[in-house]
Amino acid sequence: MTSTTHADRDARTGASPGAGRRRWLVLAVVALAQLMVVLDATIVNIALPTAQADLGFGNDSRQWIVTAYALAFGSLLLVGGRLADLLGRKPVFLVGLVGFAVASAVGGAANGFGVLVAARGAQGVFGALLAPAALSLLTVTFAEGKERGRAFAVFGALSGAGGAIGLILGGALTEYLSWRWCLYVNVPIAVLAVVGALVFLPRRSTRAPGAPGLDLPGAALSVAGLVSLVYGLACAETDGWSAGSTLGFIAAGIVLLAAFVLVETRVAHPLLPMRVLTDRARGGAYVAVGLVGAGMFGVFLFLTYFLTQVLGYQPLPTGVAFLPMIVALTLTAQTSPAIVNRVGVKVPVTAGFVVGALGMLLLTLLDVDSDYLTGVLPGLVVVGLGIGLVIAPAFAASTLGVQREDAGVASAAVNTFQQIGGSIATAVLSALAAAAATDALVGVDPGDPAALLQASVSSYTTVFAWSAGIFAAGAVVCGLLLPHGAVASDPDAAPVVGH
Repeated sequence: MTSTTHADRDARTGASPGAGRRRWLVLAVVALAQLMVVLDATIVNIALPTAQADLGFGNDSRQWIVTAYALAFGSLLLVGGRLADLLGRKPVFLVGLVGFAVASAVGGAANGFGVLVAARGAQGVFGALLAPAALSLLTVTFAEGKERGRAFAVFGALSGAGGAIGLILGGALTEYLSWRWCLYVNVPIAVLAVVGALVFLPRRSTRAPGAPGLDLPGAALSVAGLVSLVYGLACAETDGWSAGSTLGFIAAGIVLLAAFVLVETRVAHPLLPMRVLTDRARGGAYVAVGLVGAGMFGVFLFLTYFLTQVLGYQPLPTGVAFLPMIVALTLTAQTSPAIVNRVGVKVPVTAGFVVGALGMLLLTLLDVDSDYLTGVLPGLVVVGLGIGLVIAPAFAASTLGVQREDAGVASAAVNTFQQIGGSIATAVLSALAAAAATDALVGVDPGDPAALLQASVSSYTTVFAWSAGIFAAGAVVCGLLLPHGAVASDPDAAPVVGH
């Protein structure tokens, strides 16, 4: 396959010589926006105990600070992605940025639980516009070639490391300023991204004449199905898996999503065309993103518990403890494009899952006497190396070759798989951890602090073992699904920077 440089295509298509430089400026703007979205997955978690004490809400209400965001974000991603396709990626991107900043400012200034929950829900709504628009802008800006691999390596590294960065930033802001700055911090980030978008993102007309409208039946079914599924999983954490609320909402979600798929195969202009999912490379990439999102949950949440409750770390040192993982993840994310260019996506993604599973198995060896350097650090680094190998190639493959008019919704599907993978892991791994802790306390004095600590560690290592299983399953599934060899691309396809 012959390669065509961006400069060659710029000359052939009449693009200005500066178009190549503009592509990298577009990447900087998109990466800044993506960082803001992924930070919020963990930065608020660090602030929750302080916010709870300040605003005076109970433990049973605390989960809604997280769930409100997850419900809005996860359920509206597909609609947000299709709106980016229909109305233009730049305007939707800008609306998402401004709305996210305003919601963050309201949440930071909240004087009560209700306002904070509403602000977190609004963050989710605007995040559902912002995230797919950002990824689709990257998709159409870097259409193919080596530069696409490098751009998605940056994007993937941010997506994978953003949770750990959120822990560091959240710890620093909570310790030295206030929990409110865990929300306020989005405002200056959004301002920088808005200025960059206005300056560097090319103009784009809104809806093209004769373009199809939004698939309203599909939108309604997807939103209702995803809300029911995510809410049911949230109920599992608080009410248990056998509760009627848990089973009812999960069952309703599955039925509604099945109806959504049926409708999408029959309408003329579907919200999510099945051609986006049925491509073998993209389908395998979506599965990879979902499974790596699920496996990462075991690292971020339960290793945070271990660092704080067993090693006694404060918020900022807890976040800093994840720095080696960020370095390892970034290293393999940046080197993965060279591997993809030689052998395709299958090898690095499958190998990354295997490496991630080995790292999780190392973390299962932790006990109450483990320290950071010899106990936590080795597994953390190995997991980071594995995640970096998976996430950058998977993000790139998930939108490669998609039709231009489907770039937004294809990008939304990536984020949806990642979000649902994390939501399922939140419920399932939390339930497994609780069961392991209960089993560890059988026959011992429940008032003994040493026994309680041992039970907690047993629950964490159980989660790490199951997370290793998730990564191992990812290796098997992606090894079977993803095509072998370099993914074919059109060397004559010109990049589109005007979307």
